Amino acid sequence: MASVDLQFNPFLPEFHADPYPFYRLLRDADPVHQTPMGFWLLTRYDDVLLSLRDPRFGRAGFEPLLAAVYGQPGEEGLPTSMLFRDPPDHTRLRSLVSHAFTPRVVEGLRPRVQAIVDELLEAVGDAGTMEVIDDLAYPLPVRVICEMLGVPASDHLRIKQWSSDVARALDMIGVPGDPQVLARGQAGHHALAEYFTALLPERRAHPRDDLLSLLIAAEEQGDKLTEGELLVTCLLLFIAGHETTVNLIGNGLLALLRNPDQLQRLRTNPTLLPTAVEELLRYDSPVQRTARIPNTDVAVGGRSIPRGTLVVAAIGAANRDPAHFSDPDRLDIGRADNRHIAFGFGIHYCLGAPLARLEGQIAFGALLRRFPSLDLASQMTDWRESSTLRGLRTLPVHFSKR
Repeated sequence: MASVDLQFNPFLPEFHADPYPFYRLLRDADPVHQTPMGFWLLTRYDDVLLSLRDPRFGRAGFEPLLAAVYGQPGEEGLPTSMLFRDPPDHTRLRSLVSHAFTPRVVEGLRPRVQAIVDELLEAVGDAGTMEVIDDLAYPLPVRVICEMLGVPASDHLRIKQWSSDVARALDMIGVPGDPQVLARGQAGHHALAEYFTALLPERRAHPRDDLLSLLIAAEEQGDKLTEGELLVTCLLLFIAGHETTVNLIGNGLLALLRNPDQLQRLRTNPTLLPTAVEELLRYDSPVQRTARIPNTDVAVGGRSIPRGTLVVAAIGAANRDPAHFSDPDRLDIGRADNRHIAFGFGIHYCLGAPLARLEGQIAFGALLRRFPSLDLASQMTDWRESSTLRGLRTLPVHFSKR
């Protein structure tokens, strides 16, 4: 047991590069693992699912953990977002936003998403090379969520670093953190809050056909969405609305290029795109972990977890659990009955899952059609230093010029 304790460290460069051997070790040796950092880590699919759907595991108690990372809510007048709330508050806030992410509404975005992808790929078509993250994976979902929220195109790059810094600091929730990462996370959070605070009055005065205007209208119709809740919801939707898709496209393309048999299979049969995206979500999950706090003492896998203790559910580990996925370390774009939990489970299931799926399917489809000779420009990988949001900093590729 001690050897497992010594080997598990989510801040190691080796863990960022490839967490799956670490997950496998823990899942086999100590699947309900009390870490030296004080939190519990679940790595089996069934245990992770239990923590996500059982009401004994909730979000109450996260406020001080969030304040330690991003500063006290009172400093900016921001309440806790619905992501860290339990019912009934979570139910009320989610219902106000959910209508914007239904499968029908998302499907209506298909022409616009396709147009953005075509524009981004057209810009690099004559170069013979592209940096996938900067040229496609990041700008696509950012433009989509910014258009939904009514954020001017001229501001997209301006808020990129703020969002990245906030996302990076997620690793520090409940664990000792790098002071520099914490400082950047707090500064980014504050800057984003100021940005949307300044945007709200303009949108109130001049409503548009966008999600931000709809949320303002809902607030004014007496649905009890306070000014602070409106603001923090904007921050949540902006960050969550693109981080998953950036990593899906980057991680997924890398997996396909490293598995040329599956890449060729998808080229030959593009009708596999929906199942391929599901497999890419499972194989190298964009969000690797989430967390809950039990509101009572809970027994999991023969271990007793005390009430009020931080419990981390390793989504990336669960999605490679051989008890639920045959040959889990093999990429199979036609995998049947793929019940991955890359988007979570239960009441906090990712609102933007239909949009991320749509963006992924369109992006991969366009890449394969336009660039039949697409290949890695380097075998070296440059992973972000995060154990929560798994994604690449860069992904250079080359292809035949048109």
